[in-house]
Amino acid sequence: MEQVTAKTAFLFILPQYNVSVPTADSETVHYHYGPKDLVTILFYVFITIILHAVVQEYILDKISKRLHLSKVKHSKFNESGQLVIFHLSSVVWCFYVVVTEGYLTNPRSLWEDYPHVCLPFQVKFFYLCQLAYWLHALPELYFQKVRKEEIPRQLQYICLYLAHIAGAYLLNLSRLGLILLLLQYCTEFLFHMARLFYFADENNEKLFNAWAAVFGVTRLFSLTLAVLAIGFGLARMENQAFDPEKGNFNTLLCRLCMLLLVCAAQAWLMWRFIHSQLRHWREYWNEQSAKRRVPAAPRLPARLIKRESGYHENGVVKAENGTSPRTKKLKSP
Repeated sequence: MEQVTAKTAFLFILPQYNVSVPTADSETVHYHYGPKDLVTILFYVFITIILHAVVQEYILDKISKRLHLSKVKHSKFNESGQLVIFHLSSVVWCFYVVVTEGYLTNPRSLWEDYPHVCLPFQVKFFYLCQLAYWLHALPELYFQKVRKEEIPRQLQYICLYLAHIAGAYLLNLSRLGLILLLLQYCTEFLFHMARLFYFADENNEKLFNAWAAVFGVTRLFSLTLAVLAIGFGLARMENQAFDPEKGNFNTLLCRLCMLLLVCAAQAWLMWRFIHSQLRHWREYWNEQSAKRRVPAAPRLPARLIKRESGYHENGVVKAENGTSPRTKKLKSP
């Protein structure tokens, strides 16, 4: 609003390093990355923290109070609730970018014309917001008072997302990164939605079965797409010189490192998934076998008991008039 501080404010709000690219009709504005992007990411980290607090207070807290969850389930409910909103918005945004830029209709564009140094505005802004969100998740571990047992697990996922998103952004593989993020976010959205339904009704586990099927297909498709784009597509490109100034990292060593990182991440995710599924199946079969081992209590047949007239007092049957009944004399044989 003020002209004196407007230039400084634009560093925080808008993406920097714009370049005019001439076209047949006119010219379009594209962007590349640089150190000033850190200032923009920092600004959107603060914005994301504010949005996180608004969603927590006005949506998730009101729902969790009605469900009456325990402390452990309450923490997992808050985590899944925040990630459902983030993954849903990211899937819609990423799908819109991929369709409008034509990456789905032309798969060869994922590796053609590499390096993809000049990015459209919506592609660069998407990457900046993604980095801001996963960076904001680090201080949120303290703000949300996450348990010490849960911190290592969440740190692993946060670091994996930051490494892959920053790697795709800095190595000029933004197009491939968009497709892989779209697949991953669809799977994660389904998983956290299944957890929310489970917390609302513990008998509702159908979405977990759907997520398990989608998870395996997503891992296979992501691995295949990465090998196709990096291992075959970039390997056939003519320009294979290491030139960081021009953003070209298309060398054999760089391609092997990229594939190793992607394959290791997919293998680690698949191993965690199989280990979790085996543990759940083992617990389920142990419960079923325990139920079968417990024998049913035999029902004793009801016997008719002939009661003597009167009442009992100190183990002796008394007549109704208070005297003890006479005992019958046994005749000698």
